[in-house]
Amino acid sequence: MRRPGAAPVFPHAPSFRQDAAFPARPDSAAGSRAPTGGYGVTVPTAHARETGPAARRAAPGVPGPRDGLGGRRAGRRPGPGRGGAEPRVSVIVPARNEGDGIVPVLDRLSEAVRLSCEVLVVVDDPADTTAGPARQYARADPRVRCVINSYGRGPANAIRFGIDAAAAPVAVVTMADGCDDPAQIDSLCRLVERGVVVAAASRYMAGGQQVGGPRVKGMLSGLAGRSLRLLAHTGTRDATNSFKAYSTEFVREVGIDSRDGFEIGIELIAKARRLGRPVAEIPTIWLDRQAGVSSFEIARWIPSYLRWYRFAFGPRLSAEQIRGRAAGRSAREQ
Repeated sequence: MRRPGAAPVFPHAPSFRQDAAFPARPDSAAGSRAPTGGYGVTVPTAHARETGPAARRAAPGVPGPRDGLGGRRAGRRPGPGRGGAEPRVSVIVPARNEGDGIVPVLDRLSEAVRLSCEVLVVVDDPADTTAGPARQYARADPRVRCVINSYGRGPANAIRFGIDAAAAPVAVVTMADGCDDPAQIDSLCRLVERGVVVAAASRYMAGGQQVGGPRVKGMLSGLAGRSLRLLAHTGTRDATNSFKAYSTEFVREVGIDSRDGFEIGIELIAKARRLGRPVAEIPTIWLDRQAGVSSFEIARWIPSYLRWYRFAFGPRLSAEQIRGRAAGRSAREQ
């Protein structure tokens, strides 16, 4: 029995709250109340549907904060420092006299990298043939910058300079000859964001492959990578591949000692091993360059690779001890 004047009770009816529990939507000022029995349901007018937040979210060519990074086309996300968000990944591209060959590499990066990024094309000299096409590309895509390495000539110094100039907490090194797969940059970056200090793209794990290139070089790098993982537990079968993602905090903590070639990859793997920091890998397919001449000097750089191969074996060290060893070696060389 209900009291006189009380509202009827329907035991099986759903319980609704009225307007106070349903705050107006942001575009309700442009909408109208539908005759829905007093509940706070807003039906936008035609003008609101065309101009409100929902329309802006769905509008083609208007990127949101997590939109993918398109190529040089209308509607791409603004680059870092020019109205865009802080980049999640800095892509370092050391280059030497690539000329117009850098353009398709940048096109593939622009198409493949979906995370917010900056792309630093690092050259040793303003007169390098890569600089002109890279700067022209940067005028259309503000994520791209061509920077002049002031640390000294050579790929090791170019990579050091690029990592030091990186604005993002993750730096990915990839080659200017197009041998690496840029579609894997996002995955490498996310591995570092999850806690590893180095994420390697591996040619020598299941699913990986090396197509072309000097046979002796491939044999030596495969042997070095597999033996380091088996014997020193480095976390990757491909310590020598330059295509890696690094925590920039880790790199700045331990420093980079290499000054010659592309041995930075094995150096930072060895340092991570001695510090007990995590390293991970994903498979990659490496393709030999289709045009131009590689600047890789295997005979000249083998001693540097051997130095870091040996360094990977040994007891755990602190970052201070690693930096101290580097300082002592520099003092002896002087």
